[in-house]
Formats: sequence, C-alpha cells, structure tokens
Amino acid sequence: MMRRTPRYLMLALITSLALAAPGLAEDREFTASSLKAMGGPNNPDVEIAWNRYYDSQEIGQICRRLAGTHPDLVRYGTIGKSVQGRDLHLLTITDWSAGDAAGKPAMYIDGNIHSNEIQGAEVALYTAWYVVENFDKVEWIRGLLERKTLYIVPSINPDARDYFIHEANTAHSPRSGMLPRDDDGDGEVDEDGFDDLDGDGNIVFMRKRERGGRWKEHGDDPRMMVEADPDEEGLYTMLGWEGYDNDGDGRVNEDGPGFYDPNRNWGWMWRPSHQQYGADQYPFSIPEDRAVADFVLAHPNIGGAQSYHNSGGMLLRGPGGKEDTESYKGDLPQYDFLGQLGEEMLPGYRYLVVHKDLYSVYGGELDWFHGARGIFTFSNELWSPFDFFKQEQPEEAGWWAELAMAFRFDRILLFGEGVVPWEKFDHPQYGEIEIGGLKKAWLRTAPSFMIEDMCHRNMAFTLFHAYHLPVVTVDSMSVETLSGSLRQLDVTLRNRRVLPSRSAHEVANGITPPDYVELRSAQVVAGFLVEDPHLDLAREQEHRPERLAVDAVAGMGAVHVRWIVDGPPPYEVVLNSRKAGIVTATIR
Repeated sequence: MMRRTPRYLMLALITSLALAAPGLAEDREFTASSLKAMGGPNNPDVEIAWNRYYDSQEIGQICRRLAGTHPDLVRYGTIGKSVQGRDLHLLTITDWSAGDAAGKPAMYIDGNIHSNEIQGAEVALYTAWYVVENFDKVEWIRGLLERKTLYIVPSINPDARDYFIHEANTAHSPRSGMLPRDDDGDGEVDEDGFDDLDGDGNIVFMRKRERGGRWKEHGDDPRMMVEADPDEEGLYTMLGWEGYDNDGDGRVNEDGPGFYDPNRNWGWMWRPSHQQYGADQYPFSIPEDRAVADFVLAHPNIGGAQSYHNSGGMLLRGPGGKEDTESYKGDLPQYDFLGQLGEEMLPGYRYLVVHKDLYSVYGGELDWFHGARGIFTFSNELWSPFDFFKQEQPEEAGWWAELAMAFRFDRILLFGEGVVPWEKFDHPQYGEIEIGGLKKAWLRTAPSFMIEDMCHRNMAFTLFHAYHLPVVTVDSMSVETLSGSLRQLDVTLRNRRVLPSRSAHEVANGITPPDYVELRSAQVVAGFLVEDPHLDLAREQEHRPERLAVDAVAGMGAVHVRWIVDGPPPYEVVLNSRKAGIVTATIR
C-alpha cells in the first residue's frame, strides 16, 4: 500500500528544490513568524522577497513555483515568445473547483511593456502571489477567485527588460524592444548605442569644464547640475550620456538597440511614425504585442484590464487621442467610479485622461483594449514624486524641484547609493571630461523598502476593478397560469457589480455578440424583453423566442424577460454572456 507524503514534507521538498534553481538563492533557513502583520500572508508556502527586482528567468521561476505549490488555483503557461525567444509567462488564476477559468469574468494584467519600466512586472507577480497565498485566509479573496479569473502576464517585453537589468543603461534606455532598427538611416543597425566609459555598470552624464559653459553645480548638492542664470557665467557644457561616436558620423549614441515604442504599435487609432514617433512599420509589427492581442481575442471573457507602467503616480484611462473621445463617452461613469476609488487607495496618484492631461498617444495598448474589445482598461504609472517625503508638490514647482528632492532623498535615505559622483575621464573625442549623475535605477524604480507598499496598493486597486466585473444572478422568477396549459414565466436577472456585461462602446459598435437569455426544457410560444416592468411594457422577439438577445446587463442594473410557454415546469433559464459568464437557474 502506498504511503502519502505528509504535506509539510512535500512543501519543504518543493521549497528546497525551488530555492536551489539557477538564478535563485541556495537553500536557506526560513524563520517562521509568530504574529501576522495585517495585509500580507504569514509564513507563506512560497516565500518571495518583495524588496528587489527579478529578470525574466527569475520571473519564470517564480511563476512555476506558484503553479507547482498551488495547483488548485494556478495554471502556468505562456502566450508566445519574444523576439529573442524568451517566454511570455502567463499565470491563469481562479478557484478551479468553482468552475473553469474561461467561464468566468476575467481581468487581464500585464506590465513592463516599456523595458525600462520594470516594476510593473513586480506588481503583477505580487498580485498573483498575494491572492493564492491568502485564498484560504481572507474571505474576500476567496470570493473573488470563486467568481472571477485573473490572467497575469508579468512582462510583455522580457528581452529588453533583461537588457535594462544586466547591461549598462540610463533610466530611459531601452524603452524599446530588441528588434533591430536603423535609427540614424546609415544602413547599419544598433551600431552606436551608449558606452560605459569607466566600466562601472552605469550610463550617466558627461560634462566638460570650459569657458562659455551654461551649467553649474547646485549650491546645496554639487552632484546635481542646474542651468546658469542668463547674467552669470556657467562652468560646464553638458555633453549628454556616456558614449563615443562609434560610427564616425559626428553623433554620439544615436543608434542603440531598437528603437520603436511597443506602446504605439496597437491596432486602434494607429498612426505612422512620421505622425506618432515609435509607431514602427504597421500595427502589431512587434511580435510581443501581437501575442498579447491574440491571447485577448482568444479569451472573450476578459472584461477588465490593467497595464502597469512607471513613473509619475497616475491612474490613466483613454482616449490617447482626442479624436477617439466618442468611444469612451458611454462608459465614463464606470471609469470615473474606479478612478476616484484609485485616488483614495493610492495617495499621491491622480486619475487622468491620456490626451487631455498628459499628451497624445496613438496606437496605445489601453486604447486597443477599450476600442477594439470594449474592455475597461487602466494604465497605472507607478512611483510618484509624492513618495519621496509623502508631501504633495505644487504644480509650479516643476521638474527641477522634483530632481532636487531625488538628490536629497538619496543623501538622507539612500546614503548616496543612487548617484555616481563626478570623476575625470580622458575621452578620445571630447578630451578631458567628467562623468557622473543619477544611476539608472534611481528615479526609474522604487527603492527596496518602498516596493511592497507600491505593489500592494496598486494590486488592491486592480483587484477592486476585477471585483466590479459583472456578477449576474437570477434575482426572481414567477409563473402565472394563463389558460389551459399556457403559462407566463417572468424572470429578472440582476448585476450586482458596477461594470456591465458589455460596455456601452461594445454595444454601440457590435464588437461582441449580445448576451442571450435562453429558456430550455419548455415549449416556448412567445418571448419578450420587458422594457418597463412597472408599466408592463414588453417588446416581443419573434425570431427564436426561446433565446432572447439582450444588449447588456447594466452595472448595478437588471434585465427582465418573459416567456409564454406551453406545459408545466420544470423550466431551465440560462444566461450566456461572453463577459458575465454562464448563469443557470431552474424553476420547479
């Protein structure tokens, strides 16, 4: 007779194997906690440190650990491959015992579309870890996963994520992916990128002391450069980021990896590159974007989406271009409800409209999700200047005030770790220069002790978005005998969440089929949509009366239907909705 391995021994074995995997720490003691801190799992089955960042291989290891430890909640897969052949990791999370993932309203979550905006992947991973580790401990989480599905793709730009992490870069490079492109039009590709002149692993600024220079050191912190006033003599000329003129064309750093913008390549309101910088050759010319679109098209149960970016502390919704305003018009109450909730949950963040409050974006991911699929979508810009000292900054303070705060934060909380001090260097083309400035990870990514707070608050906002995906129930049913064997059956279906089963844009443009309310196990004589139950106003559907087409079940609203049937109960009522799932009820 086979003996079953005790669960605690199995978990210990899984943990030791996972920790010994390449790229992760070797087996080490895990000290259990006696007092649980609110807002997080205590002694989790999968221990993950949320005070650091992970490359694409490590993200895959975390995904597989979660799926291996929680097979009743997590399925691991991929949605495709990157340009360089890396997996686009996918976690499908739901309570499988309460129904298949595809039959429930779903929330899609991704991050890191811009390769230098890495922390979105950590927020997405944290979301997966938090919900599965708390499923048996927090009733709200259990109820969410019983009714909803989460599709989580932590990084949709893994090639350039790894390039950003492992190579010398600025805080802004590479925003692109890694498809080779001839940026300077000289017939060569990616031949003149940044150069780590002093080999310290950082790409920072070059400055040259010379007469006529228009820059000077800041009076409070000589590491920071500021523009000289018009009536004073500056000391330095700023030469840009570290680098050489590698191809001899008189320019420095003008053709690095890429360059295109993965968030300008989506097939909604797309514009060519001369109108929208970074758009690339045609919509979905970028394989990673195409993989996401194919996945979404194959999963019509997705009703909400979140794409994590950084920085600036913003809860962004579309449209990206003012020309697209009409497509959002009927869905603004739901967006406003969620956006205002987000401002409360995320201190220092602002709920904004891309084209109106930021700048115009054509071919953006969030607009494709809403415009092409009718999906309620946000892009959260993680990490805010508010986070420095938990103080709102006046708008007129501007960029220089924010930069001064970053240098001060580095001095008194990071102890100088975030800035490279100015050092002399003999440049073969510029002569004697100095190299120094902010490291790539400072300003672009949250510091270690603030990562988990950022992850948790943003996760909570996105989970409430998922919570408010439709939950439709059969609210009431009644049967009235008419004459002989004829009966009148009245049914009310009610949506108990804020988001409708189909967005107004989706309904107006026929993006997806209507919802269908069907009566089975009965001989249907006539079927009606009851438009006003108080006045008893009903509209008959003559074609296929047993299967009534409904535009949508409104958020916090109801749909009333009526059938005339020949014969006694039982009757089976079935709602079949792409985004609200399948709901059944039997009248006996």
